[in-house]
Amino acid sequence: PEGIQRLLHRRELQRLTGLAGESEAMREVLVKIEQMAPVSSTVLIEGESGTGKELVAHAIHVMSPRKSKPFIAENVGALPETLLESELFGHEKGAFTGAAERRIGRFELADTGTLFLDEIGEIPIGTQVKLLRVLEQREFLRVGGTHPIRVDVRVVAATNQPLRDLVEQREFRPDLFYRLNVLSIYLPPLRDRGEDVPHLVRKFVMDYSAQHDRPFHGISADAMQLLMEYPWPGNVRELRNLVESMVVLSPGHELRPEDLPRQIREGAGA
Repeated sequence: PEGIQRLLHRRELQRLTGLAGESEAMREVLVKIEQMAPVSSTVLIEGESGTGKELVAHAIHVMSPRKSKPFIAENVGALPETLLESELFGHEKGAFTGAAERRIGRFELADTGTLFLDEIGEIPIGTQVKLLRVLEQREFLRVGGTHPIRVDVRVVAATNQPLRDLVEQREFRPDLFYRLNVLSIYLPPLRDRGEDVPHLVRKFVMDYSAQHDRPFHGISADAMQLLMEYPWPGNVRELRNLVESMVVLSPGHELRPEDLPRQIREGAGA
């Protein structure tokens, strides 16, 4: 019964988090999420693009005491420095040209909840200093502001490049790295957990068949074998996009190897 309990528990975790897979690596990720969720320490999630880092961050939030509070996500790598500070900390009216009204930043919006900062390795050194100060003192100034604003925010950060390497290259502040890396989770690439591919395919087929109201006639063993052998440079995101297109364009019979895109048929044996 204990084994069955564990299995049921894991199924429930997978349902809650959206993280599918039976590999040892994914089991470890789920165990870590469970251990980390109840506390409010900062978490650093490392892994290649497309491995599901935002899913992990959201899972930590929904399994935490903060689950009924805001979960705010921001891709900090996509913003120039001037815009980034206003986005994170907000700005006062007239703080700079074009600041026609006061803006509330992500830290304030996430107060009492969780703030997910994706691509944290991309943020400029100047903003790193300010981010460190917020993490240490739990307060900040809006751009152009004079009154410190106090917040209670749990920060979960993610990066697709190892932060330790960036610290060694002097592109990332070591003090901020240690402040973010209190708890850490590594998400392995899909090519290192090929046995999870059938589970993910089944999950995505169910999701997209329901979403697009399309019957799906299944996948032949040969086609599934090709999917398991393909190295998935775009990771789970690439697999999910492929499954969606297969469901939408499915030819009305069981999917065979010749129905798969050429790069998958050719890349599987490579």
